[in-house]
Amino acid sequence: MLQTAPLPQGAAETPNAKPTRIRFDPSTGFQQDLKERVDRYFEETGLRPRGSAALYRKAVVMLVWLAASYATLVLVPMPWWGALLAGVSLAFALAAVGFNVQHDGGHKAFSDNPALNKLAAASLDLIGGSSYIWNYKHNTLHHTYANITGHDDDIDLGMLGRLSPHQRHLWFHRFQHIYLWFLYGFLTFKWLLVTDFVRAMSGRINEHRFPRPKGWDLALFVAGKTLLVALAFVIPALYHPLPIVVAFFIGVSFLESLIISVVFQMAHTVEEADFPMPEGMPPERIHNEWMIHQIETTVDFARHSRLLSWYIGGLNFQVEHHLFPRIAHIHYPALARIVEETCREHGVRYTAHTSLWNSLRSHYRWLHEMGRPPVAA
Repeated sequence: MLQTAPLPQGAAETPNAKPTRIRFDPSTGFQQDLKERVDRYFEETGLRPRGSAALYRKAVVMLVWLAASYATLVLVPMPWWGALLAGVSLAFALAAVGFNVQHDGGHKAFSDNPALNKLAAASLDLIGGSSYIWNYKHNTLHHTYANITGHDDDIDLGMLGRLSPHQRHLWFHRFQHIYLWFLYGFLTFKWLLVTDFVRAMSGRINEHRFPRPKGWDLALFVAGKTLLVALAFVIPALYHPLPIVVAFFIGVSFLESLIISVVFQMAHTVEEADFPMPEGMPPERIHNEWMIHQIETTVDFARHSRLLSWYIGGLNFQVEHHLFPRIAHIHYPALARIVEETCREHGVRYTAHTSLWNSLRSHYRWLHEMGRPPVAA
């Protein structure tokens, strides 16, 4: 089983795991300085890192938006164009709940109350995913080993795409800057219908082992998948022809997947992000301290867009999120100023795209570059 203990400061916590074979260099003082500045920010402002009325109000807004979109689509008679609008609203609401409720809950950043965090994280099960699988895939593998090929599952598309210079190149990857945008639309289909089941039964995420769900975790897993079938097919089929129900499920899931995929790809698979590889015999080592590794493998984008920041739960501040995953996303804009200033004083490279468009262009160029055959040394 994969483990991140002893964990680098700020890394995700995962129980029942064995030591990893990758180590990071000791801190040079940057990490301590940054953490002290962030602690001082909360002391001086009197704000709480987790759990606030503003965060809970936002969660209610997102959940009401989701429920209203679903009820309108399924229960309200309307012309075809009205149903399309309701379907689009549902897709955006599904992604919004993931960005703003599940994501903070999964990182224990939604509240100081563990039960409330688990409830917020379980909103992923409400919409058909698995909060249990996500915890290991995202919290352990991605957040600890960002952009490390073979360890970060988020940059592993299998043979379908090449996101890292250390991955195998296949001839059709030369077209990936075109076809991957379409394949991004099948992300949730893969989660909901295939990989969650495969991983739960095998206890594996690629080459990494994790405890298979059992007890209440298994019950939640089964309940979530059962609820998906009921909400996506059984209940709508009581009011609409089954072919129409299936068509809308495909359309809504495709748009939701595209939104989620694009947001997460903007942070790591762009030209400015590093893709370091561990060196030496086991235990292998990344020759960088953990916090600087997170900063140099992650890129912020569109930090001045309040609407985008509100909708995607501050995930355009991915650097701050990777450094302090257990701090609620509503604090990221303030933390960004602290992080950027500290990086400048310590000579650490900090990157932020000024707009979503610039980030999209950088991702497109990176896909194009990774699609080219590697040049032999």
